[in-house]
Parts: sequence; structure tokens; C-alpha cells
Amino acid sequence: MTYRFWRNTIILIILLLLVIVGGINYIVDSTTRKQIYSDVNAIPKNKVGLLLGTAKYEDKARKLINPYYQNRIDATVALYMAGKVDYIIVSGDNSSAYYNEPALMKADLIARGIPAKKIYMDNAGFRTLDSILRCRDIFGQDHFTIISQAFHNQRALFIANHKQIKAVAFNAAEGDSFWDAILREKLARVKMVFDLVFNTQAQYYGERVQIEP
Repeated sequence: MTYRFWRNTIILIILLLLVIVGGINYIVDSTTRKQIYSDVNAIPKNKVGLLLGTAKYEDKARKLINPYYQNRIDATVALYMAGKVDYIIVSGDNSSAYYNEPALMKADLIARGIPAKKIYMDNAGFRTLDSILRCRDIFGQDHFTIISQAFHNQRALFIANHKQIKAVAFNAAEGDSFWDAILREKLARVKMVFDLVFNTQAQYYGERVQIEP
């Protein structure tokens, strides 16, 4: 094999990967666009808002708050106070005694005036797919409002649509590492396609939780 052959093969593979990633992202963006809202007055009301978790701190030692986290909290409070959701499911990673996204989110929402009885914790929302599936299968919701940043909402909605869940999403403001997050998101969407093709399930299910009527 010549150097030119390997060079051309590598270039072809890279171009093919770019086309695949670009195609996936175009489909995700275009098929979810009408379900995404940034105006709290325009979004339709749902009984439940699903707040997708992320780390609270960029630097825990210095108590430096992650702006993606803070903006999701702000967006959730805005929805609740506007009467656009009646209950909140905080869904995130609770993989150890030292890391509990749902507990932190619940505490911060309570501190902002949302009653504790209106907040339900999903401690097994390890991935976006898990959060969506558990909201349907554990909490019994097939209509709900997803709350995260726009790029994340698009992927979450695509999963929901594929699973025949009727969802809309409300965009929280972005964070300060936007382009880094966008790059990670584009790669996460490729993995999402494999999960959907192979019908990957949530890591944990368990007993159903009844949300008040």
C-alpha cells in the first residue's frame, strides 16, 4: 500500500464521518424545532416539567457555580411561577454518596420558592435517555416539558419523539463554555442514534411513582 492510498483513505473516512455527524445533527435540529420555546408566555402548559441534571459546580472547592446548572434552575422557576408546569421532576446522577444532582436541584428550587411537595426526585437519570424513559415508565408521564439548554433540548426531544412521547422543551440560557458543550453534544447525538437503533433501555427502572393528580 502506498502513502497516497492511506492518505486518501484517511481523508475519505474523515469526510464520511463529518457527513454522518452533520446529517444526524441536521435531522435532530429540523425535526424538533417546532417543539422548542424560549418565551415562557408562548410555551403550552404541561402538568410536569422534567429538569435535566448537570453538575452544580464548575469548581467545587471554590464553590464556583456551573452557569448551565444555574440557568436551568432559573428556567424551571420561571416556568413554575408562570403556571406553565404544576410539578417538577429533577432527574440526574446520584451515583455516589458524594454526588447527588437531584438533591441539589431540589434544594435550590425550594430555596427559590417552589414547594417541596411539588418536586419529585429521579435519582437514576444517569443519561438523557434514562431521564426521558424513566419519566414515562416510572413517573407515568407521556406529556411533559423538558428543561435544559437549547442544544440539549433538541436531543432530548428527538429521543422523546422516537419513543412516542409528546413533549415540548423550554430553553434555559447558555453557559460560558458554549462551543465546548456544542462539540460534546454533536458527538452525543451520534451515540444517541446507536441507542435508539438498538433500543437501549434505562440503566434502572424500579417501582412506579404516582404524581398527584
